[in-house]
Amino acid sequence: MDNEAPIYDNHGRPITYLRLSVTDRCNLRCKYCMPAAGINFLPREEILSYEELERIVRILVDLGISKVRITGGEPFVRNDLIDFLEQISRLEGLEKIALTTNGTLLAPHIPTLEELGISSINLSLDSLDRKRFEEITRRDQFKKVMETFHLLTESSIPFKINAVVMENQNTEDIIPLAELTRDYAVSVRFIEEMPFNGEGGNDSVLTWTHDKILDHLKDYYPDLEQIQAGPHSTSTNYKVPGYRGKLGIIAAFSRTFCGTCNRIRIDAQGTLKTCLYDSGVLNIKKFIRDGATDAEIIKLFRHTFANRAKDGFEAEQRRKENHNPIRESMSLIGG
Repeated sequence: MDNEAPIYDNHGRPITYLRLSVTDRCNLRCKYCMPAAGINFLPREEILSYEELERIVRILVDLGISKVRITGGEPFVRNDLIDFLEQISRLEGLEKIALTTNGTLLAPHIPTLEELGISSINLSLDSLDRKRFEEITRRDQFKKVMETFHLLTESSIPFKINAVVMENQNTEDIIPLAELTRDYAVSVRFIEEMPFNGEGGNDSVLTWTHDKILDHLKDYYPDLEQIQAGPHSTSTNYKVPGYRGKLGIIAAFSRTFCGTCNRIRIDAQGTLKTCLYDSGVLNIKKFIRDGATDAEIIKLFRHTFANRAKDGFEAEQRRKENHNPIRESMSLIGG
């Protein structure tokens, strides 16, 4: 099938970006992602196979998806991930393949990822202090992640650092992380904490909003300059004059960027989310395993995109009306 023009949702937004989780498993236990004891990981048979994942990507590329970001859990805990990346890299019409990773298992794969033409990597790094890193992730992997960071700075792959800002846990790391942009051509992005930690019941008021993060940066960098972001960017971007890299702030909880959202998510068990805050709007796996044709799956996608929530607040309200509060882990959703 020839690649079509981007498909639009019922609010006139093009859908061109798929975030695809290949596993719910992770070798870290970050506080903002899952409980200390971890989560009940999905049985292997409940996870989409690589063949099923490739079919979904192929169908969505035919519908106009031009960028796929591979997420987890930690995607590199799944065996044969490189083979899957090679498969989808051959799909005509797929312009960008990106990765989100915690960096603990990435280092040996960087040369192969360069050869594959991976367009970008998001590296999760919430602290530059080894002790705080261990407290947040509940694992002593700081040295490995920093080794990966330095290897990425020497590679040809553009990358960004994602840091979730958490009150009383890592706010003292905001400036040290921002200072990485002095010497490295990297984008450091600070993300509002979200309620997807696998515990549920998180009705607390967010203190470190995007506004407070920005004020904190401006206190240290009074000449901080805002720079133009792309049309579908989730971050508001800034630059310190004379620094090589960039800074970004993602209002993930405040949801200020919903009006230009061009992305959808499919988690490791085959649930389509047209918004991070919805509870899942379509079980793709069921239809695939029941023998649905490509044409039937395309029809399902089109119908679902035509009933998309306007923003994260509407998606969350729909959950409440259906008595389905947020309890899932970001590890299952796909970071």
